[in-house]
Amino acid sequence: MSKLFSTDFAGRSISLKTDYVAGQADGAVLATYGDTVVLVTAVSLKTIREGVDFLPLTVDYQEMTFAAGKIPGGFFKREGRLNEKEILTSRIIDRSIRPLFPKNYFHETQLMASVLSGDNENVSDVAAMLAASAALEISDIPFKGPIAGVRIGRVEEGGAAEVAEEVIVDAIDFGLEQMRPVIELQDRMRAEAGKAKRAVVIPTIDAALVAKVTEAALPGLKEGYGMARKMERYAKLDEVRKSAVQKLTAENPSLKGKILEIIESLERRILREMILKENRRIDGRSNTEIRPISSEVGLLPRAHGSALFNRGETQALVTVTLGTSHDEQRMDYIAGEERRSFLLHYNFPPFSVGEAKPLRSPGRREIGHGGLSRRALIPVLPSKEVFPYTIRVVSDILSSNGSSSMATVCGGCLSLMDAGVPIRDTVAGIAMGLLKEGDQVVILSDILGDEDHAGDMDFKVCGTEKGVTSLQMDIKIDNLTGDILRKALSQAREGRVFIIGKLRETLAAPRPDISVYAPRITTVKVRPEKVRDVIGSGGKNIRQIVAETGVEINVEDDGTVTIASSDAEAAARAVAMVKWLTEDAEVGKIYNGTVKKIVDFGAFVEILPGTEGLLHISQLAKERVNKVTDILQEGDEVRVKVLEVDKQGKIRLSRKEALGENGQ
Repeated sequence: MSKLFSTDFAGRSISLKTDYVAGQADGAVLATYGDTVVLVTAVSLKTIREGVDFLPLTVDYQEMTFAAGKIPGGFFKREGRLNEKEILTSRIIDRSIRPLFPKNYFHETQLMASVLSGDNENVSDVAAMLAASAALEISDIPFKGPIAGVRIGRVEEGGAAEVAEEVIVDAIDFGLEQMRPVIELQDRMRAEAGKAKRAVVIPTIDAALVAKVTEAALPGLKEGYGMARKMERYAKLDEVRKSAVQKLTAENPSLKGKILEIIESLERRILREMILKENRRIDGRSNTEIRPISSEVGLLPRAHGSALFNRGETQALVTVTLGTSHDEQRMDYIAGEERRSFLLHYNFPPFSVGEAKPLRSPGRREIGHGGLSRRALIPVLPSKEVFPYTIRVVSDILSSNGSSSMATVCGGCLSLMDAGVPIRDTVAGIAMGLLKEGDQVVILSDILGDEDHAGDMDFKVCGTEKGVTSLQMDIKIDNLTGDILRKALSQAREGRVFIIGKLRETLAAPRPDISVYAPRITTVKVRPEKVRDVIGSGGKNIRQIVAETGVEINVEDDGTVTIASSDAEAAARAVAMVKWLTEDAEVGKIYNGTVKKIVDFGAFVEILPGTEGLLHISQLAKERVNKVTDILQEGDEVRVKVLEVDKQGKIRLSRKEALGENGQ
């Protein structure tokens, strides 16, 4: 029988229903938040695949188009691959729950979150995260929860994109307090509807084997972690692993997995002891020291902007391409369509870590790193009115040893300035690490990949000197206090400001002009009622402008006309044509018009596209005219002067006055 649990969440009621649908899943919860409905199921296999020594966890968040009363686009008319928002939401849920599974739990586990109804007011990702935690809580799957998620905003802040570190800590504290009702709700659900948790088999420790592995591998591992360069270090560590396995499995090959597990534990212990007890890092830096930084810009002649950013052994080649509104990316979500004019794509080819693998389409890691870097740069971009370009940033990681997403932010900022994009400040990013044992806490600036693996928290902080523009934290421990977070963010700010100084040594400000190979975009504003005159019947006028000038032209409903061309003369001709199409009749001005219709009392003459005036018979000539057709025929071109435009917009014309001004 289904059970319903509800509480107030951020001023609105949210309900969680269990034992209602998806009865064969290990846990299933239907979350209702306003008219937003999300179903989350949790399933974990009862057996472990042979050779698996990690948690094979998959989280899939999907927005069903019927949730918004839509039919999917495309040929197949059904939901397909996850879009960017779905992937990022899946990663948020994954990173929130993954550290809360037991260390020795290796059963393949999948959570599926399906948005079944969306009201565009109560956000589905927050409901999905809550339902995911609740589904695990009531299931028999071991899980050290519950968790919840909430969005925090600060009202009336103006430039809220650059947030002070203290404000971030206050926001986190505030968010934690707001989540208490739904945390308590899940505790009640587990008590009333939860299943008994599965027993987690903790492997027995073979002390004799641990001693043998330690004796065989520890000296070589310590030697390896004394090598500063990544590839040399990895080669040494690989040699030690192979040697230990070969030596200790001669009589019992089945011990290989346990031996490698012990070696991994030894490596983690070596790294942590180096940092916590010996106060030294792999490459000899202090805890706050940043790796050597170098960068250059303009290295690719035909790219609209380019930068090569180096920090230690991490290297990013970042380029900028400028396009028009036709290049905007159309994002179709259940909440509506978004047109994106700033794109950032992050690529992580296998050679960047010395591997040889087939190239695949961007994975969740690439999408996640690109999303974080994109959010970091958005706050400093110029408005569409100031810079009406579509901007695509591409970051290719050429070498990686930690912080490649932060290298993307730094290289991205430089490449934007190299492209002449008038960003309003310099942005940098830094990856931080934290190790905690007992009361001892060590915070590391600009971490390496190995330090990330051995640490208890890693967090990436991006921003300007004024404040933070993007932030991501991965926490693997409990009891992270506000004081620790404040210290970590303060140290991150010091590192970020240092890196900003290095970037400014390469390029202090955006270039005054864009590349000669980039399209020049000219914006013309016309009255909204004149838009149809620019377009013309069936797009006739637009096609004529493009045919005669070769420009790319786009017309918005608000009267914004953008003209793009790398040929300045062609762009100027197109601008003149648009102005001519939308010009208003000016009293006293002479026009070359076309006779559209002849009546007994005069002729109607088109002086501008769609704009006609009356040429009265008395204004045809200086002498008396008996019949209009004695002087004009339909289709004739005639020079006329505007005598008057009345309040209704009616125009009086004179051929006689125009003749007089021409000396005839």
